[in-house]
Amino acid sequence: MALALFDLDNTLLNGDSDHSWGMYLAEIGAVDAELQRSKQDYFYQQYLAGELNIYQFCEFQFSILTQHPLEQLRSWRADFLNKVIEPMIISGKANLLEKHRDAGDDILIITATNDFVTAPIAERLGVTTLLATQAEFIDGAYTGKIAGTPCYQSGKVTRLNAWLEEHDKKFEDSYFYSDSINDLPLLELVDTPIAVTPDDKLRAHANQLNWQIID
Repeated sequence: MALALFDLDNTLLNGDSDHSWGMYLAEIGAVDAELQRSKQDYFYQQYLAGELNIYQFCEFQFSILTQHPLEQLRSWRADFLNKVIEPMIISGKANLLEKHRDAGDDILIITATNDFVTAPIAERLGVTTLLATQAEFIDGAYTGKIAGTPCYQSGKVTRLNAWLEEHDKKFEDSYFYSDSINDLPLLELVDTPIAVTPDDKLRAHANQLNWQIID
């Protein structure tokens, strides 16, 4: 049995759910639009350069989760999933999951985007195992902090190894599909790294090592 790992944003989805969630909140007036856009652009440029401070970014992104009742947050999220995420799924590459489903492989989505945003997306894609950056949730409310190791860069390797140990899993073969140079630590670990619509840095690296590229 093989292990098939999938990044989410710009890999299975045609777009970035984390960035889009912030833009959605700005559009509906839940956050200050000018501040949200400037901060999102600032962090996104860091991300593209492979220099994102995941703790600072999540502190900013999680602040909305501490400011409103859970019922309101879930209502906004449902609307966001319907209006923004569903088109990303339809125009994305969710079909990459199918050959691994047909083969009976273990399928995991492993993403830096927080679990509040990504848990229902994984459910919509029919993937039961999600490793995501966890927004700390205590006594029925979000604290605005990260719980545990963020699922970003080498943190993806840490989180995957913990999951494998917890479930007593060993695999004969492993795949990882990703678009981002930030996922290089995990791409270099698996047997079959696959670059999906990769950023410029990952494309250059993939070409140099003759990795498969899907555009």
